[in-house]
Amino acid sequence: MRISTTTNFLAKRFGSMQAAVRMLAEAGFDCYDYSVFDTSENNPLYCDGWREYLAEVKAAADAVGIVCNQSHAPFPSSMPDLPKNADYNAHIFERIVRAMEGAALLGAQNIVVHPVQHLNYWENQQKLFDMNMDFYRSLAPYAKKFGIKVCVENMWQRKDGRICDSTCAPASEFAAYLDTLADDCFTGCLDLGHCGLVGRDAAQMIRDLGASHIGALHVHDNDHYGDLHTIPFNGKMNWPEITEALGNIGYAGDFTYEADSYLNPLPNDFVPNALAYMEKMARTLTARIDAAR
Repeated sequence: MRISTTTNFLAKRFGSMQAAVRMLAEAGFDCYDYSVFDTSENNPLYCDGWREYLAEVKAAADAVGIVCNQSHAPFPSSMPDLPKNADYNAHIFERIVRAMEGAALLGAQNIVVHPVQHLNYWENQQKLFDMNMDFYRSLAPYAKKFGIKVCVENMWQRKDGRICDSTCAPASEFAAYLDTLADDCFTGCLDLGHCGLVGRDAAQMIRDLGASHIGALHVHDNDHYGDLHTIPFNGKMNWPEITEALGNIGYAGDFTYEADSYLNPLPNDFVPNALAYMEKMARTLTARIDAAR
């Protein structure tokens, strides 16, 4: 199983995406997640010469033997319909599409695109379902054109100040989204940390969804109260059960961290050692997944 992690932190801290991919290769990672978190015009992806920029990133990755396995599109995919959000909502779709094309040019097989979830989930489940069917179906022609799969992700939101379910948090709804879309340009990205945040057992979620609904992972840990995005065993997630469940269902995708917050407080000269530790942990966890097949 290939291991990967997000690039957002490294690219910002060390000045470029090229530096990020080189650091990940040096730490032993097989792949990198092209993380398009910056939705502003400062992101080179949204500037003139963006294709040339991506060609430089790919050349840097090729030179050190690391590949792009997946990407994360800009988010949120929508914001409440208020005047202050008008510009964002007017441009986010085209920026998601640009991210899809850019990720495909880097070689990514999957791109995670958050569902629309700007409404209160508990009062608008059917409305959100219908909105998301329209949203994802509008992305399908681009996914097929670029040769990349769009990953739906299980989400959370706050109600009365508390973290709770949002779109695709229940396994039954997650599966229903993918089964209704019923197109091989879509798959699911199971965010393991999000399972714990909303009080759902990640291992049971894996078993309920099965391999047919899980094409990618976001691997990170938390204390079940905050979206901490830290590495496994630094929170309350049950990693022995999670790895066993992934092996039992025959999960065939990659192991992709979304745990940059573990790196945030570290001084620059500590980061390479921390990345090497993350790589070793991922190898141990993937070995446990393979042993459970």
